[in-house]
Amino acid sequence: MSNLHKIMKWIIFIGFCFFSLLFPSQQESAIPKPEPVEVTNKSDLGKLLFFDPILSKDQSIACADCHKPEFAFADNQKFSSGVDGLKADRNTPSIMNMLSRPYFFYDGRAATLEEQVIVPIENPNEMNLSYDVAIQRIQGNPLYDSLFRKIYSAPPDSINVAHSIAEFQRFLESSGSAPHDQWMNGFDTEAMTASQIRGREIFLADEFLCFECHFGPDFTGDEFRNIGLYDGNTLNDKGRFEITKDSSDLGKFKVPGLRNIALTAPYMHNGMFETLEEVIDFYSNPYDFIKDPINMDSLMIEPLNLTLQQKTDLVNFLHSLTDTDIPFRG
Repeated sequence: MSNLHKIMKWIIFIGFCFFSLLFPSQQESAIPKPEPVEVTNKSDLGKLLFFDPILSKDQSIACADCHKPEFAFADNQKFSSGVDGLKADRNTPSIMNMLSRPYFFYDGRAATLEEQVIVPIENPNEMNLSYDVAIQRIQGNPLYDSLFRKIYSAPPDSINVAHSIAEFQRFLESSGSAPHDQWMNGFDTEAMTASQIRGREIFLADEFLCFECHFGPDFTGDEFRNIGLYDGNTLNDKGRFEITKDSSDLGKFKVPGLRNIALTAPYMHNGMFETLEEVIDFYSNPYDFIKDPINMDSLMIEPLNLTLQQKTDLVNFLHSLTDTDIPFRG
């Protein structure tokens, strides 16, 4: 990796730190507190739809059945259940902190949140409903018809329905309540333990490479990487390649953000790791898990061979990225 690329990553990270220090009040109030019942804006309306099973074929599941607030809007299952008990093709990721993402899904197939909203509705293994039919249902619902006319000054249609749900997702941003943020911004110098601070130092150290992929305020560089979870045999999800048909993208998946990662198990696009400890073991030496990976990123080729203490410290650091005020968590 070039020195210029490294410098740019540090500029992004340091700039975020200084912004947080200069504008702490914005950090603390990033998530507004909507009225629990009254629908007064586009995000409120999107929330109503997000928790409503009206968007699934048999009206049995809602978006929130797979993106659960208690798990930072991810799922605690390897593969979420759709209508008729069918299973999703990939693990359900968190939809928190999507405001600044340039593309969505593990393979990056959607360029906007509005595009992303429609895919699970129409996916036969998920909600399995034509989006046109979903719109007709909403148009035929007196409550939704009234709310869309009130808030959008128009009846519900294919554009404003997707927009309202996307607006709700844009609302799901971390507010700076995680121990790491409190410690880093100087709000609470004791918010992180000694182990978590050591883990942060490991995470940022050039020799351990974590920061090469997980940088920026949400701990993702919004890149696609092949970390070794494709071997063309037992692991045969081609990832980004299915979208681009570029052989260099074989086995690549979008690098997820690490905020609230302690709540979003199981991990990876296929849910193959149940704990953060397993994830760190994998990064320590991928070959203990995958014997013959194909097209693996050069960053992963040489095992890190972390010590037991380093592994423990890294896991503890990842726990420090958990927000204390996740919306609607209960």
